[in-house]
Amino acid sequence: MNLSLTAETAWALPSLSEADMLPCLSKQLLGMDCPGCGLQRSVALLLRGEFWESFLMYPGLFPMLCLFGFMAADRILPIPRANKITIALALLTVGAILTNFTINLLT
Repeated sequence: MNLSLTAETAWALPSLSEADMLPCLSKQLLGMDCPGCGLQRSVALLLRGEFWESFLMYPGLFPMLCLFGFMAADRILPIPRANKITIALALLTVGAILTNFTINLLT
């Protein structure tokens, strides 16, 4: 299964440029990145099919999508031990976000 985009399919995706994205208030006021910096660009990369680049931009996006997807699936079809799984996915998401934020602060 080929997940790459071709010239024929790329036109259907929204074109998100830096001008279309919301500015980071934290970065404007404090001059430093916030834990959410990079999320919009990561989503734009993901929508264009650039999965690795999206992960490198904001590693917390993928566990976040898993968390939201699991929570939606649990609403439709109740899953046994859903609370424990939700907590584990939430901790994974927060861990990925805070690890990325800490690495960005130190570099």
